[in-house]
Amino acid sequence: MYCWPLLLLWGLLPGAAAGGSGRTYPHRTLLDSEGKYWLGWSQRGSQIAFRLQVRTAGYVGFGFSPTGAMASADIVVGGVAHGRPYLQDYFTNANRELKKDAQQDYHLEYAMENSTHTIIEFTRELHTCDINDKSITDSTVRVIWAYHHEDAGEAGPKYHDSNSGTKSLRLLNPEKTSVLSTALPYFDLVNQDVPIPNKDTTYWCQMFKIPVFQEKHHVIKVEPVIQRGHESLVHHILLYQCSNNFNNSVLESGHECYHPNMPDAFLTCETVIFAWAIGGEGFSYPPHVGLSLGTPLDPHYVLLEVHYDNPTYEEGLIDNSGLRLFYTMDIRKYDAGVIEAGLWVSLFHTIPPGMPEFLSEGHCTLECLEEALEAEKPSGIHVFAVLLHAHLAGRGIRLRHFRKGKEMKLLAYDDDFDFNFQEFQYLKEEQTILPGDNLITECRYNTKDRAEMTWGGLSTRSEMCLSYLLYYPRINLTRCASIPDIMEQLQFIGVKEIYRPVTTWPFIIKSPKQYKNLSFMDAMNKFKWTKKEGLSFNKLVLSLPVNVRCSKTDNAEWSIQGMTALPPDIERPYKAEPLVCGTSSSSSLHRDFSINLLVCLLLLSCTLSTKSL
Repeated sequence: MYCWPLLLLWGLLPGAAAGGSGRTYPHRTLLDSEGKYWLGWSQRGSQIAFRLQVRTAGYVGFGFSPTGAMASADIVVGGVAHGRPYLQDYFTNANRELKKDAQQDYHLEYAMENSTHTIIEFTRELHTCDINDKSITDSTVRVIWAYHHEDAGEAGPKYHDSNSGTKSLRLLNPEKTSVLSTALPYFDLVNQDVPIPNKDTTYWCQMFKIPVFQEKHHVIKVEPVIQRGHESLVHHILLYQCSNNFNNSVLESGHECYHPNMPDAFLTCETVIFAWAIGGEGFSYPPHVGLSLGTPLDPHYVLLEVHYDNPTYEEGLIDNSGLRLFYTMDIRKYDAGVIEAGLWVSLFHTIPPGMPEFLSEGHCTLECLEEALEAEKPSGIHVFAVLLHAHLAGRGIRLRHFRKGKEMKLLAYDDDFDFNFQEFQYLKEEQTILPGDNLITECRYNTKDRAEMTWGGLSTRSEMCLSYLLYYPRINLTRCASIPDIMEQLQFIGVKEIYRPVTTWPFIIKSPKQYKNLSFMDAMNKFKWTKKEGLSFNKLVLSLPVNVRCSKTDNAEWSIQGMTALPPDIERPYKAEPLVCGTSSSSSLHRDFSINLLVCLLLLSCTLSTKSL
């Protein structure tokens, strides 16, 4: 075993389970459902520190996995045995075989054990240059955990049985600098006894009237209110601002969204003012920004859209979930706004089957941002958080930012996107968007296990490619999106003519003969897709002109509409600089561990020594 000179061992102190080294861990989460395994963490320059507090007197396991399973995982095991601390760096191969890592990159700082709990604190570099370790970036990390009532022996840790699990986290989120009062007033926007149909996807809409305020207030925090046991049923919640020209009759009952019989009042609710998705927690606005309520420009009526995901078609489900909004009369300097950017949700967003990687792009064009910002805020707007959104085929999303043809720092990214974990990313530094800038939401998909086309749409089995930008000061722009031209997509598979005028949806193919009288969706599915054809189609789609939406708060459009050609010199996909091990670069992206190891060796920037415990 290895001995640490600053180690504090509190093995016999009563109540020591709440003890620690005195270091602070601003991020903390419960990993299991029984309250036995707590994780705390903190970034410290190029390192990250962890604190594990587990109800066991045996070993504690923790690690990172590309899928959340044991295969190809980076694992550390620690505990206190016979009054002596231990910490061992392991990894697993593709067959889930556990092996000691020749390069020990986890460093114990503190350990203790009493009759009920084990606590260990340790650090590691974000980027270790060890091909058996997982680099930690701004992307989603799939944490794995385990524990046992016995300590690890010379042969290694015993099998943990059911005392294990996985959780997706974003470990490098900026630390919260402001502490909010626990006595803040709040109001709830929560559904009442919504019957969930026994089908895989349901969007339920309910209008609410915002409480009447006699003067301006600011919402400064929003939390999800999820009915206990429905954590996987409620996939995401959107809050829209609606027209103010209603009476309370629109509040009488909810209705399935996007249904032909949906109340007309719902159609006026197109401005997203908040978004939450599964796995996310509460969101606090920065100290100088709040969501304005109580003025004529602010929402009087809002629409709560809840997406229910019921893939097992369970019957008899009744839900009471929604949002809780905390507010204050202590008005902050700026009003927050939300811009939805990316791909317009449409069947014209097409992804062929059998593709290990397919790239889609949604454009917030320079023409849209030029017109809207010049009219509203020529000095620009400041983005402070972003939510990246896709569905089940999504593997990675990046929000790219261009100015005068030059690519700026990424606004946000997640190269390990997890459909079950989507939340607002706080930007480490606010980013300014100026008139004439343009944004690209770039989404990477995998459809290897699909036999038919994947379409843009509302179902979780369909796809989206969206970014929600939280910014200030609020301007009259709510949607900045695009969709590629469908006719040139159809020409790729050999379609020559459609029936006009278009009287059916999806529209019908007229020629050639093999597609005659088929809908364009059926024609795309009939085409014999191969990986080669899919790659050629992807290249075509990324070069096509796009239809643009540039929407105002009142659902009107700025004058920039119709077909727009794309800039010719965009590098696709986004190319990141390789990370140098032993350094922290949250704006750089780690894509290939072996490449980084080669860079490390060439630059002699770290020493690959073998340390044994």
